[in-house]
Amino acid sequence: MKSIQDFSFEGEGRGLQNRLAQMFDPESGRTVMLAVDHGYFQGVPKGLEDIRKTVEPLLPYCDALSPTIGGLRTLDPWSRVPIILRATGGNSLERREELDDEIVTVSIDEVVSANAIGFTASVYVGLPRQRQTMENLVSLINEASTYGLIAIGITAVGDKLKGLFKSEKGKQLQYIRDASRILAENGAHLIKTYYCDGFEEVVESCLAPIVIAGGTLRPTKEALEFTSDAIQAGAVGVDMGRNIFQSENPVAMIQAVRAIVHDGYTPASAHDLYQELSKRKAEKR
Repeated sequence: MKSIQDFSFEGEGRGLQNRLAQMFDPESGRTVMLAVDHGYFQGVPKGLEDIRKTVEPLLPYCDALSPTIGGLRTLDPWSRVPIILRATGGNSLERREELDDEIVTVSIDEVVSANAIGFTASVYVGLPRQRQTMENLVSLINEASTYGLIAIGITAVGDKLKGLFKSEKGKQLQYIRDASRILAENGAHLIKTYYCDGFEEVVESCLAPIVIAGGTLRPTKEALEFTSDAIQAGAVGVDMGRNIFQSENPVAMIQAVRAIVHDGYTPASAHDLYQELSKRKAEKR
């Protein structure tokens, strides 16, 4: 297993190091981020129809929150949970063939004004607009360096690559390994990517810490198993969305994920915790 302490940020300045300290648990050295930025290209995702109603009960259990600028404006400004803002967009599921057609949608001035500690930007490695999306990330990194903001590069996958992964399983590891390294080489402080078989190879070849994307909605046990597998393989945390806010019991689910990431629970013991918390909630009704 790895933690944020296994990586050196000494050359980045005190500001960035302090912001990392805000989103990583001081004991485990890992993080549980809650992703709620899906509406920027999905419209109204199930579970986020009312962002405030869904998100605010989860805030005590996440180490950082990943919303859009619009989603952030709906939330309680008195919350002390660190914010990582989604900074690129412009696409939508209505035009799946153009998912990689992203632009910068949130300026660094807006990130600073929102008191966010950093931002996320997607890069579609291997797709037609790779250069465009890489330019989005790099331009944000260069401007953000003045303020010591955390840059999280996301290895975004379009439908064409999803099809390749299904037909050629070995290509998935190769792609995730190479895409993660490319984003790190171009200056991302953290990489958000997908877990796959052989993930230890991705971790060892990447220059930056990796947090795992939750991906599509999975059964509870399966989501907890892949969380544990990713942490055991060297990920320093998760940035999970649908597998928490679309869970039958989101508050119980995020606590079960935390138990794996921070406390070393096995998937089975984390699932027991999920069931126990869900039972208590049902008894209170």
